[in-house]
Amino acid sequence: MEQDPEKKERVIHTRVPPSLDSELKERADRLGTSVSNLVRNILHHAFGLAGDVIRDGQAIAKTARGEPVPESWDPNTTAGPAPAQPARVLGWQRLTLGLNALCDRCNAVLPKGSEAHIGVLDGPGPRPFYCDGCVEEVTRGR
Repeated sequence: MEQDPEKKERVIHTRVPPSLDSELKERADRLGTSVSNLVRNILHHAFGLAGDVIRDGQAIAKTARGEPVPESWDPNTTAGPAPAQPARVLGWQRLTLGLNALCDRCNAVLPKGSEAHIGVLDGPGPRPFYCDGCVEEVTRGR
């Protein structure tokens, strides 16, 4: 019986300066986790962040060339084949945020406790957050 390749964990050794070692230990202790789990989570999220930076750069390049950035573009998805038919936004629901967020259209910071809009979709998929200005722009053009 062969084990799933993802379950065969590998050990990575790296050298870090004493100050980073101390910071990792302190942060892990505050979070109630091991240094190993903290580093694993940091690495996992770093790859997602790198993908976001690449997608943001592609969107900026399209905008600079005068090409439209699709309304369904979502910086929170991982790179890969696009769904055959992305979910459409049926409407926008105003809400008070219970967490910090970013506007999926303009990347404006939407702080916890502020008002924003969330897209109500006609199918499965990530629901976009939009700031007041972006909702006004996309609904005015419809």
